[in-house]
Amino acid sequence: MNVEFFVISLLNGVSYGLLLFMLSSGLTLIFSMMGVLNFAHTSFYMLGAYVAYTLSGIIGFWPALFIAPLLVGALGAAFERYSLRRVHKFGHVPELLVTFGLSFLILEVVQLVWGRSTVPYALPTQLQGPLFTLFGTQFPKSRSFIMLVALLMLLSVWLLLTRTRIGLVIQAALKHPEMVEALGHNVPRVFMLVFGGGAALAALAGVVGGNTYVTEPAMAASVGSIIFVVVVVGGLGSLAGAFLASLLIGIVQTFAVAMDQSMASGLQALGVAVNEGTFGYPLLKLTISQVAPILPYLFLVLILIFRPKGLLGTRED
Repeated sequence: MNVEFFVISLLNGVSYGLLLFMLSSGLTLIFSMMGVLNFAHTSFYMLGAYVAYTLSGIIGFWPALFIAPLLVGALGAAFERYSLRRVHKFGHVPELLVTFGLSFLILEVVQLVWGRSTVPYALPTQLQGPLFTLFGTQFPKSRSFIMLVALLMLLSVWLLLTRTRIGLVIQAALKHPEMVEALGHNVPRVFMLVFGGGAALAALAGVVGGNTYVTEPAMAASVGSIIFVVVVVGGLGSLAGAFLASLLIGIVQTFAVAMDQSMASGLQALGVAVNEGTFGYPLLKLTISQVAPILPYLFLVLILIFRPKGLLGTRED
């Protein structure tokens, strides 16, 4: 493994991991505050990319970077106020069903408005081209921009929750909603703002990820299962755990995708004798890049076996 491969793969892995964190952070906040696993979360990610694509053609990318998440966040808040809140009292199953239905509704609306094929959501001029070149390999500005936005978002959310009055109210409403309501705070409104904020964070990931990767109707489904893996591995309700799990999964999967060696050759390099008589030899002939898509789920299984709470989880339920 040469230095060029290691550095570029590490940066790509961190960039992808931070994009996963931007997605999982909103889902983590919603679950930790409201106890709701939002199946439509990645649909807000997709919606953010499409809204930003439309706005970019009218007012430019940089205004769309701020306006698109606000619009999608307002849509998420309205959904919580007029739909999710009505079924909240009936338990988790109705909540899952109504968010699951919302994901299909958003998908159909996107296909009706923007079509079923990929849209030409292009990078702005300032983010085109490489940030630097290392041994002939370029690292694009767009991925470094994702890293910057994710870190700024992490800092902003941390400051909001720990250094502001509304953050203290949100944290108090999580553990003692009756007491917070007795002090005169509108707890349902707090939950509405949290849900809308989580949707806005997902939309922000779509704005910066849609033009770096691809904007299409399948983009929500492509990351949907991974996001739930990140949230469970990090620990349900743990923002720090989601950050750690996102980086781990992003880096491991990026390195795995870039490796063409078979698992048999890897075992042989470690001094393990492998031949056609070895148990599971046909599976060992698969390359590491071929098994890369299942690695996050394998990680999930191991976490559930050895540490069900997740890496940094604290919830008992």
